[in-house]
Amino acid sequence: MKSLKTSIREYLQLRRSLGHKLEGTERDLKKFADFLADRSVAFITTKLALEWARLPKNSQPANWSRRLAIVRLFAQYHSAVDRRTEVPPRKLLAHKPRRAMPYIYSDEEIHRLVQACQHLRSRGLRHHTYFTFFGLMATTGCRISELIALNREDFNDKERIVKIHNSKFGKSRLLVLHGSTVRELKKYTATRDQFHRHPKTNSFFVSDSGTRLTRWSVRWAFIRVSKQIGLRKPSDSHGPRIHDIRHTFAVKTILRWYAEGVDVNQKIVLLTTYLGHKKPSDTYWYVTGVPELLCAAASRLESHLGE
Repeated sequence: MKSLKTSIREYLQLRRSLGHKLEGTERDLKKFADFLADRSVAFITTKLALEWARLPKNSQPANWSRRLAIVRLFAQYHSAVDRRTEVPPRKLLAHKPRRAMPYIYSDEEIHRLVQACQHLRSRGLRHHTYFTFFGLMATTGCRISELIALNREDFNDKERIVKIHNSKFGKSRLLVLHGSTVRELKKYTATRDQFHRHPKTNSFFVSDSGTRLTRWSVRWAFIRVSKQIGLRKPSDSHGPRIHDIRHTFAVKTILRWYAEGVDVNQKIVLLTTYLGHKKPSDTYWYVTGVPELLCAAASRLESHLGE
């Protein structure tokens, strides 16, 4: 009979062969296996799955539900090789997470945020890097991870495109850039290559030391400039998020379409593709999740019914 850890490894290998990434799932399943081992239990029980899923005690119910769902899916797989396996019922810890209301930045706030990057402590390149990084995020709606993973050859200034490879959901896509964005990227490329003539990495965006950026370094820079321009108070641990820059791009694109009288239903698939969403309903969420967009949609419907 296979051990839990062996079964977890094979389960992850199988699902990854189907295109899933599963970094968080791998981490949680290994923690769950250790949890069972600490209790000298060699098989999955509903009672212990529930006990583990509710850790930590002060976590949100949505997190408990997510953890139990990970165990449930694995238990279904593992039950084929270990009949002692109990599969937790779906109704246990059922909780549908609510998406956080995005903060929509004004054009002025985006401008101030990007400009504040010029004042970051730097040994020569950091302020140029984050000025360009957040500027590109604001003009394309890219995810943080996508820009961190961007390589030098992914930017084509002649065709005015950036290639996003194997991002969330395993999708790749081409992003057409505005001429002003292309100019800023070319300017950054020249500055970067001047500071690092013999690069340590193929990354497009690099740190002062010439290495690829990390999520932590990007978030550190974002929090610094957010506090500097007053988006967060010095003591705040929460506030407008970096991911909200992506939300702002999506919302303002749809708002512009409504203002121009464009048929949003026809255009939404283009935005879904550009943003790398899994399906159009993920993009349509903005219409119901952001009051300003909901009002615009309601006004369009009233005009249509009036006609």
